[in-house]
Amino acid sequence: MVMVIIMTMIMVNIHEAKARLSECLDAAAKGERVVICRHNRPVAELRPVEAPRTEPRPIGLGKGTIKIGPAFFEPLPDEVLDAFENGPIFPPVPSSRGSAAPGSRRRSTRRRAGR
Repeated sequence: MVMVIIMTMIMVNIHEAKARLSECLDAAAKGERVVICRHNRPVAELRPVEAPRTEPRPIGLGKGTIKIGPAFFEPLPDEVLDAFENGPIFPPVPSSRGSAAPGSRRRSTRRRAGR
């Protein structure tokens, strides 16, 4: 059995999309893709929104696909626990620009033209 899916795509420029927005939305609702172009280059796409799920997701489809080793359940080493419990909330970030503090920027003394 061979299944053929025919997808149609409509390309319109911005002016035409504004003038025929209702028609473009109707076409998208029917399953067609409407590509909106600016200067013959695609910038946006209208397509139908997927229908919301009506049935709940089945539970347990991935059963047996993930293996967790016994080391996962062993206690963490003391130095790791200490880092979690007593370490800094945000560890320092190494600076790549010399001795400037992270987040600080030097302000230029020059003024931009027009100010």
